[in-house]
Amino acid sequence: MKIFARLLLCVSVLAGPAAFASPATDRLSTCLTDNTSGKDRKDLARWIFVAMSVHPEIRSLSSVSPETRDQADKTMAALVTRLLTANCEKQTREVVSLEGNMGMYNAFRALGEVAMRELMGSPEVAASVGGYVRHLDQKKLESVFRSGK
Repeated sequence: MKIFARLLLCVSVLAGPAAFASPATDRLSTCLTDNTSGKDRKDLARWIFVAMSVHPEIRSLSSVSPETRDQADKTMAALVTRLLTANCEKQTREVVSLEGNMGMYNAFRALGEVAMRELMGSPEVAASVGGYVRHLDQKKLESVFRSGK
């Protein structure tokens, strides 16, 4: 189990460091996450999945129809419009005027991270993510971890 915990730590490091967020971006990030429901975050994660499914290396793993893609786009457009023009208008204006695209990117990155954490909390997803562990070469890994003590 210790090896599994260490491997999860390694995988999380691959996600990269968090980008620097200014106070204005932090306020927008907080507003975005505070004004999204579990359903909104699942819709966001669904949209991310649908968008990623067109990648040439992944395309064969998914059969997302054009209708499903269009519906995900419409749902995402409605969510973003609501968040930026109604729920978080003041914070959006502040970030746009002070930081422009990078501030918006960082705020939505934070929202995407929250959405993905929510999906990762599913027992089925957690089991699937951990599925690779049964194929690890335990002896090789133990020798590396033992030598690091």
